Amino acid sequence: MKEINELIEQRLKKLEELRQTGIEPFGGSYDAENHASDLLNKFDAVSKETLETNSVTCSLAGRIVSMRDFGKAAFAHVQDVTGKIQVYLKKDILGEKQSLLKKLDIGDIIGLKGKLFRTKTNELTVEVEDFVFLSKSLRPLPEKWHGLKDIETRYRQRYVDLIVNSEVRQIFATRSSIVKAVRDFLESKGFIEVETPMLQQIPGGATAKPFKTHHIALGVDLYLRIAPELYLKRLLVGGFERVYELNRNFRNEGISTKHNPEFTMLEFYIAYKDYNFLMSLTEELITTVAQRIMGTLKIPYGDILIDLTPPWPRIPMLEALLQTGVPPEVLNDRGKAKEWAKAHSIEIEGDVSLGKILDEIFKELVEPGLVSPTFITDYPVELSPLAKRKKGNPALTERFELFIASQEIANAFSELTDPIDQNERFMKQVEEKAKGNEEAHRMDEDFIRALEYGMPPAAGEGIGIDRLVMVLTNAQSIRDVILFPQLKPEQ
Repeated sequence: MKEINELIEQRLKKLEELRQTGIEPFGGSYDAENHASDLLNKFDAVSKETLETNSVTCSLAGRIVSMRDFGKAAFAHVQDVTGKIQVYLKKDILGEKQSLLKKLDIGDIIGLKGKLFRTKTNELTVEVEDFVFLSKSLRPLPEKWHGLKDIETRYRQRYVDLIVNSEVRQIFATRSSIVKAVRDFLESKGFIEVETPMLQQIPGGATAKPFKTHHIALGVDLYLRIAPELYLKRLLVGGFERVYELNRNFRNEGISTKHNPEFTMLEFYIAYKDYNFLMSLTEELITTVAQRIMGTLKIPYGDILIDLTPPWPRIPMLEALLQTGVPPEVLNDRGKAKEWAKAHSIEIEGDVSLGKILDEIFKELVEPGLVSPTFITDYPVELSPLAKRKKGNPALTERFELFIASQEIANAFSELTDPIDQNERFMKQVEEKAKGNEEAHRMDEDFIRALEYGMPPAAGEGIGIDRLVMVLTNAQSIRDVILFPQLKPEQ
């Protein structure tokens, strides 16, 4: 820390010296006509002699990320949004600017003009004829940034992480491309993008604990949304048939490699279809995006290779439990299910339903093995308060979850459109909340009223964008694909 403070003092001194000579260290606009990678690509095959003969000039703006000073000259690498290129700063070429060489530091952002040439090692380089300060860096970049020991600092100071780790910048550029590809796919299928409230009087659409705030002017408590579902369904009632929203959701839950309290979700709804249609559409959506962005359906993830080639297996939830050794009698008896879970060190908290117990067993035994894309279907009704009951078995629902790389990527179902059934399920959720289940769904009387006007048969789905990006970019933590993940307060 003492060493860093001394370096900052040195840079502050240079800052003052620049100002004393009439130079503004924090400049204004600069017309950079070229980017580093464009120059490298365009002139990659051009010979040294051709460059010298044609005198190719260029102008760039970027950050100095390395520098070697040889007294009368210096070599540096300047990095912009596309990459970095070597520059050569020689005193007798710079003229009046030669005295400013000693004022340059790694981290400074400069604008420069010069001509291209090749060094003795044949590296394409810009011979700088003029440069200006655009932003003086007062804090030195870390010398050793890579490695697990710096992982929290990388997340906390993402701005530095992006400067020094080009692969991190690439992940977030890829994320942007994935989101655009998702939008393009849905709009090619006739979906329209909409926006619904992020502040809600009744948080609904999922079983989760919300964040609470207070609106002073109205004098009411509001909640950050846990899902946009109930508002998107209201739009189906109103006559829209295909809608989607790329939305931010907020859930007051723990933080892990798979969870961030603020996350991005795609939700879309389509009238006159069911969950079987959505499984096929989901296969098409994800494979289309993967092929467009990654160029392949075989995606490396950690030490494995995930093949996204459809069709993907469709396994009922209860059948998946049986396949992992859960006895049949456990699936139908709450007491036996709780005893079996306890005997296998699966923690069950509180007075919960049979479906909830089976869900906890599923998470422990089944989920880790769902590496290849797999649809788990037909969940118990108590786990799915907004889903339509399955024909022939009203204890189950027409619902699926998609798992890839042992984590849930999507959740979808045929929508419950019966207002009487929906009201009864809300009431059961209210009872669960009274028992202490903070994640139980709340009663939403306006949504019931909307259903009473008539909602067409429909299917809806939510896809976790952060987790989808994790899979496609081989990221092992959700923090690697969120620019500014939530962290404990800095000490």
